[in-house]
Amino acid sequence: MPTPLPFSSFLIFFLGASLIFTPPSSSSSFDTFLFAGCTLQKYTPNSPYPSNLNLLLSRLVTTSATIPYNNVTVLGSSPQDTIYGLYQCRADLAPNDCYQCVTRAVTRLGTMCTDAYGAALQLDGCLVKYDNKRFFGVEDKTVVVKKCGPSIGSDLDALTGLDPALAQLVTGGGTYRTGGAGDVRSVAQCVGDLSVGGCQDCISEAIRRLKSACGPSAWGDLFLGKCYARFTRGATHADGNEDGYGYDANGNDDSKDNNNKTNKTIAIIVGLIAGIALLILFITWLNKRYEKGHGCR
Repeated sequence: MPTPLPFSSFLIFFLGASLIFTPPSSSSSFDTFLFAGCTLQKYTPNSPYPSNLNLLLSRLVTTSATIPYNNVTVLGSSPQDTIYGLYQCRADLAPNDCYQCVTRAVTRLGTMCTDAYGAALQLDGCLVKYDNKRFFGVEDKTVVVKKCGPSIGSDLDALTGLDPALAQLVTGGGTYRTGGAGDVRSVAQCVGDLSVGGCQDCISEAIRRLKSACGPSAWGDLFLGKCYARFTRGATHADGNEDGYGYDANGNDDSKDNNNKTNKTIAIIVGLIAGIALLILFITWLNKRYEKGHGCR
């Protein structure tokens, strides 16, 4: 059996992808795009792989309506055409929200990772991943995304709650863990295919790196290949938005909103330029008609 590809072997899109593949605004925070990645290896469109992939994704979507995690294997006529896939929803999501999240993730992967043997997409509420290399149960501590909020400076009262809030994630059991101390809220989750020990190792590493990178920040996100740890302080940003892991009160990613505003501005400018160009062409055509008619008199 070939060695499974770590997440680092994927072509990762996070900051860039949020600009290129920004999904429509949603009032549900679980729909917020965080990152996506695609393997560089492509399958042949007329091979058995596409039909096997469709079958796998269909099974993932169907089961997400009833359970928050599942992994599926679709056997092919050759190892190259066998496909492994899983989804993982946040444990606090209602079943219908889990289903909606997985459905949207699968739809977006079809656009982002066309003909790729492997792909992964993380929304705020769920992860969907597939590959033709078996990755179930394989630990992966590769840093996929690290994002920190604005610095809170040297406010000791604000800094003191982080350590106990993150410590609760280490001592907590299960794949989904929450904690809190003072105005700090924390959450961690590992993918359900990891062993108990593997999950503990992954979350401990994510917390260590998160604290080191984002300790004095208003919020922080650290996603590894098979787990994540996040925290937010209950302060209000300068723009008036509540901290909610860097999202505003409507559950929208701040950077995504800025991108949407930029895209709208560009669209308006392009539209104005196009309108002016058409007006110039129309005036030119009228002048030619007038000159032609005038010359015939």
